[in-house]
Amino acid sequence: MASFSAAVAQFSRVSPTLTLLHSHSHDRLFHSQCRPFFLSRPSHSLRKGLTLPRGREAPSTTVRASFTDVSPSVSLEEKQLPKGETWSVHKFGGTCVGTSQRIKNVADIILKDDSERKLVVVSAMSKVTDMMYDLIHKAQSRDESYIAALDAVSEKHSATAHDILDGDNLASFLSKLHHDISNLKAMLRAIYIAGHATESFTDFVVGHGELWSAQMLSLVITKNGADCKWMDTRDVLIVNPTGSNQVDPDYLESEQRLEKWYSLNPCKVIIATGFIASTPQNIPTTLKRDGSDFSAAIMGALFKARQVTIWTDVDGVYSADPRKVSEAVILKTLSYQEAWEMSYFGANVLHPRTIIPVMRYGIPIMIRNIFNLSAPGTKICHPSVNDHEDRQNLQNFVKGFATIDNLALVNVEGTGMAGVPGTASAIFGAVKDVGANVIMISQASSEHSVCFAVPEKEVKAVAEALQSRFRQALDNGRLSQVAVIPNCSILAAVGQKMASTPGVSASLFNALAKANINVRAIAQGCSEYNITVVVKREDCIKALRAVHSRFYLSRTTIAMGIIGPGLIGSTLLDQLRDQASTLKEEFNIDLRVMGILGSKSMLLSDVGIDLARWRELREERGEVANVEKFVQHVHGNHFIPNTALVDCTADSAIAGYYYDWLRKGIHVVTPNKKANSGPLDQYLKLRALQRQSYTHYFYEATVGAGLPIVSTLRGLLETGDKILQIEGIFSGTLSYIFNNFKDGRAFSEVVSEAKEAGYTEPDPRDDLSGTDVARKVIILARESGLKLELSNIPVESLVPEPLRACASAQEFMQEPPKFDQEFTKKQEDAENAGEVLRYVGVVDVTNEKGVVELRRYKKDHPFAQLSGSDNIIAFTTRRYKDQPLIVRGPGAGAQVTAGGIFSDILRLA
Repeated sequence: MASFSAAVAQFSRVSPTLTLLHSHSHDRLFHSQCRPFFLSRPSHSLRKGLTLPRGREAPSTTVRASFTDVSPSVSLEEKQLPKGETWSVHKFGGTCVGTSQRIKNVADIILKDDSERKLVVVSAMSKVTDMMYDLIHKAQSRDESYIAALDAVSEKHSATAHDILDGDNLASFLSKLHHDISNLKAMLRAIYIAGHATESFTDFVVGHGELWSAQMLSLVITKNGADCKWMDTRDVLIVNPTGSNQVDPDYLESEQRLEKWYSLNPCKVIIATGFIASTPQNIPTTLKRDGSDFSAAIMGALFKARQVTIWTDVDGVYSADPRKVSEAVILKTLSYQEAWEMSYFGANVLHPRTIIPVMRYGIPIMIRNIFNLSAPGTKICHPSVNDHEDRQNLQNFVKGFATIDNLALVNVEGTGMAGVPGTASAIFGAVKDVGANVIMISQASSEHSVCFAVPEKEVKAVAEALQSRFRQALDNGRLSQVAVIPNCSILAAVGQKMASTPGVSASLFNALAKANINVRAIAQGCSEYNITVVVKREDCIKALRAVHSRFYLSRTTIAMGIIGPGLIGSTLLDQLRDQASTLKEEFNIDLRVMGILGSKSMLLSDVGIDLARWRELREERGEVANVEKFVQHVHGNHFIPNTALVDCTADSAIAGYYYDWLRKGIHVVTPNKKANSGPLDQYLKLRALQRQSYTHYFYEATVGAGLPIVSTLRGLLETGDKILQIEGIFSGTLSYIFNNFKDGRAFSEVVSEAKEAGYTEPDPRDDLSGTDVARKVIILARESGLKLELSNIPVESLVPEPLRACASAQEFMQEPPKFDQEFTKKQEDAENAGEVLRYVGVVDVTNEKGVVELRRYKKDHPFAQLSGSDNIIAFTTRRYKDQPLIVRGPGAGAQVTAGGIFSDILRLA
């Protein structure tokens, strides 16, 4: 009994009128002692179960006290509370103080803070609050395991104290802990007997977790030589309970109590309990959900602190839930209103009410990661007056995206609603009567319908209430229906002044449309802080990723599919791998290879292939090649603004897809000459589509590998020049052969050398036939405006007529020496005339024709000055008539060809 009486006495210290009935009956004494706890809220069953015998009045005595006597009558030398910039406030959640080592880490952070004065709000150790609620639940359920559960709570704190404290500090804490545990056992026994606990009793029991963590942390800091005291915030923080499981702080009374507390406990570091407070009647209570954050914000306002830092286990506030959007980024700053909006819509930022106290005084809130001190975190504050730079960047207006799931739309519509005052009031009055929470409202200006979203678990009651309320209007046709649309989610875009910024809404809905998301309802307040849309629940994550990508991924983020991972394709993939981080960091260009398609297998990825391992991944996870599936996968990724397919093959079948790809909005980059040198009508159709659409078709590498030949020609034409003739050595292979066909060497010997060096195709006849040069000539001719077919170009083949029918490259390579004499004669004739042989392609624009042939040039001609496998192209134009414009450089090899493709990809970006 003594232990129980002590427990009740402890509770009575914060209860205004703990009435004790004088009775010799233990049972009656139990009822009388517990009366303030169990009967603070009227309950028929409890009144029935705990009624005193008739005719017996309860003699009573009133006990008034508090944890620390802060009554105005105390006459001690008081120290005035300094307020303002000298104070910084920190809040550490349960995870931050979850172990002895973490408590030491918290102490280090506090000691290293160079603020003159510090107030630190701490939560209970990780899981302790849940353990305390579990004690109440077990006791109420008459489950005797509550005793073992309480012992586990005691052991957790005792073990932690032994790790971080020693000497008198350890003895002092363990004595208090033992005393508290004894009292709690008695209180829980009372709950066990009654089978019920009031909210105030529960709050009192649960609040012990904060008391213990605050005491331990204060002792650790004191041990390090700091001037530190701990504060039971129930002595200071006064709140008025309101409806909806919330409380309103009484700032005036709290400020008076704080000043009195500080006058008795002056110090430089205060460790305060989070989550718990008292009512004006000194009854213990809590600040409900996210109470410790709220405690820190209230304390920040009371101290008028320089800053409030909320320490957590994430690097800051994300632009979207990183569990749903892998590309979510940490926001450097948020305005109070933006943070408020995002937290309302479910973002893991702060509870909206946490922001109110500090916003009043313009106190910034920092969100920091205790496990990553190098991360700068997110600052929540008033928007800077200089926050007008980069006004054209929509990302500055849309800060983040949040979602709320498990909602239903209720649509009330009918012609009888238009212009009838009180209809909306009647609708939402009925909703209020069933206690449902309206998340969003949307009403057309015609007043024909009102649509609103409520939690799905409440929609049945709402629908029934509306059916009942408007039964007469529904029966006589003034209302046509009360419809419920289940399985909905809300997506909110949040940002300062974004609603008044042209282009934001368009970009938002454009992104949703591209992702094939249907919007069921829209709401946009004139506060300009959020645009809210309702979508199907199954579309929610896809919608979130789509809009986030539109605003947060670079507009130059490109989803790419690489077709043909042969020599050129694999070289391109390696170049992309080597440059990816530089492009992203320095130029904000994000190139993501979503698929690699070969002739037999393909590799697909939803987030981008790791190009450091693409060869191994293709072996491990490759699937059967399918062009349609490949394109659908790359283009079907709704989270990246642009799609490009890079065709590194020489396949005419792949080139045949270009038209459909461009029509679908897919950009095409290719060194494949087949499309531009194929049938004229298909080429003209392709170019017409390119001009009409917003898609791009880049093919610089079709003519000179990495040389800017096509772009130079276009530049001349676009600036009004007139092309007269284009003449050039377009084949790197043939350039190498004729540059080395000298000094008495045999032609077949030079061809074999070129093949061994990798300059030729596997079958050298593909180079020697001149067809490849002819394709380049026809491409330039068509770019110059000539409507020629490939068959219109006469080609001088270097493959002797008898060898054109050889069955294989091996067979062909054995025969050329038999024809060396013919080539040697041509070479000697040229040499005797002071000339060299060069295999060239010519576009004669003036006479509208082209030709590919072996020509002789004087040794001082630019074409005679080549070395290695260089290409050279001379543009004779109206401006460059006397001295042609010359482009010269390497024109063959996987590296330069892949570089030319890469250059086109960057042009696209």
